[in-house]
Amino acid sequence: MARASFPDLDEDTLREHLVDAEIPALVMTVAHLTGDVSLLGELPRSPGWLFAPQGGLTPEQQESLRERAFLALRRLRGQEVRPPGDDLLRAITTWAMGTDTAELLPLLAEGFALPGEDPRAPRWTFAELSPPAGFRVAVIGAGFSGLLAARRLAEAGVPFVVYEKNPDLGGTWFENTYPGCRTDVASHLYDYSFAPRADWPDHFSTRDDVLDYLRAFAEESGVGEHVRYGVEVGTMRWDERDSLWHLGTSGPDGERTDTCNVVISAVGQLNRPSTPDIPGRDAFAGTAFHSAAWDHSVDLAGKRVAVIGTGASAYQFIPEIAGVAAEVVVFQRTPPWLRPTPHYHDPVPAGAHWLHRHLPHYGRWHRFWLFAPGLRGILEGWVVDPDHPPTERAVSALNEDLRAGLAAAMEAQLADAPELRDAVIPRYPVGAKRVLRDNGRWIATLKRDDVRLVTEPIERITPTGVVAGGAAVDVDVLVFATGFRASHFLAPMVVTGRAGVDLHETWNGAPRAYLGIAVPDFPNLFCLYGPNTNLVGQGGSIVYFSECATSYVLDAIRLLLESGKSAIQVRRDVHDRYNEWIDSGNRNRAWGWSKVGGWYNEGGRSAVNWPYSAQEYWQRTHEVDPDDHELS
Repeated sequence: MARASFPDLDEDTLREHLVDAEIPALVMTVAHLTGDVSLLGELPRSPGWLFAPQGGLTPEQQESLRERAFLALRRLRGQEVRPPGDDLLRAITTWAMGTDTAELLPLLAEGFALPGEDPRAPRWTFAELSPPAGFRVAVIGAGFSGLLAARRLAEAGVPFVVYEKNPDLGGTWFENTYPGCRTDVASHLYDYSFAPRADWPDHFSTRDDVLDYLRAFAEESGVGEHVRYGVEVGTMRWDERDSLWHLGTSGPDGERTDTCNVVISAVGQLNRPSTPDIPGRDAFAGTAFHSAAWDHSVDLAGKRVAVIGTGASAYQFIPEIAGVAAEVVVFQRTPPWLRPTPHYHDPVPAGAHWLHRHLPHYGRWHRFWLFAPGLRGILEGWVVDPDHPPTERAVSALNEDLRAGLAAAMEAQLADAPELRDAVIPRYPVGAKRVLRDNGRWIATLKRDDVRLVTEPIERITPTGVVAGGAAVDVDVLVFATGFRASHFLAPMVVTGRAGVDLHETWNGAPRAYLGIAVPDFPNLFCLYGPNTNLVGQGGSIVYFSECATSYVLDAIRLLLESGKSAIQVRRDVHDRYNEWIDSGNRNRAWGWSKVGGWYNEGGRSAVNWPYSAQEYWQRTHEVDPDDHELS
């Protein structure tokens, strides 16, 4: 059993570490370790407390609870610690979330395994299923999803190879090197649940720290040895006679064709930059580049810089280059809603690192504390209420309340710059586009004398700059912060399935897949972070969804091997019925109802977003239903 591993510290030192605790997580940890939930009743909660740092507690309240926790922890040295039983887990989580969590218990229990245990690891091995000779799986991409798939395949003993087009692993975290690049998901949710990092430097970690985590994971798990770097898969063709995929690749050894039995595409959604087709785009005589392919050879000092776009990437790098460049001109189509996150750029304090390393299950309860708002709370604010009625201002009464709260926080920052209000406060419903984390830095940057916000539509790009609203703006450097081709799944690969069916022609600009994973007529092909698997406030991170999807894929491979067949594909009626359900859900969410546009909803349909709860996806991917598939 895990033991409380406090070093030989005096009481003052122990108290010093507790100063840096997230109090709600600490109190839940103590209730778990002692089995005494009475301390929970002393933690006052205000509406929205799950969304606030320290639960919105006053310093005096925090100190009182910290002292109670200290007195309880003093008695626990050397005591055996077990995962919480169902009754205790239900009591603590129901108290935290304010509603009964009985139906969530199987999902929540997975988060409290003992060190070294992994509830989602395969419970079968390749050798015991009498596999056919030469059976092999190809994984395309070595980002979060690809490395996870590799780890699970290795655990099951399935032969595999990983193709990575870049010279290093990390996927989007390798490619995006723009200044200020970091997660907008809490660090302690942005890792594998079975391989948590206890010493994340920041609450929301930088690109380099995320990449370091992935590199360490690949080395420690051994999956890095299976990656063929610099090798890009350009074509995939299904061979019906031999039930094999033929992969056309290019890399250091030139062009070649490899074969495999199963393909797992882990190329993701946010990996192909999107550059808008603006008239004159290629006429600019200065330096131009996309933020996802940042040109570090360009010195911005003293330069006039134009940035097109105000999405998540622009939001991060514009404050970094402001003050370096002589002038930054920001061209905005639609402003983002900003979610107050005062600690967005703050480091994790030393005491919190100590608690994650030494206080049993503190890290698990801290993870639950971060996860809980998305399990119940955030998604409800995006749901359309036809009786409200929905408008381009708000889609429900709860959505209106969210709007009021976020607008008030932004208004407070604009008291000394009222001229920015109409340009900065969004007019569309909260949730119709990606909501960004805010610690005040964005609006402060827009208020700088050397930063100018332009909201008139761009008419064209000229050799010397940008024309918008009839006014020409001359600049030296042009940065496209215009996002990714998020709905162009598996592009630019040419994928040919049964009877010569082309995947992209089949999709016809509207990608669909069962659970975001499987497509009819494309046997033995599985997608991770595929169509309609992007989370919008449902809790956790895409890493969590990739864990769910990977569990499903491994179970499908098990079913295939166990059956003695050579091909598995989802039934078309199952696929179609599922996607009708997905489309119905998306139409009833802020991003599906609003006409504001963006990558959440391209062409009147969302090909990227998952419109239901995280629990729903966990349940549907927990294991494969053989009746949903055809084996041949």
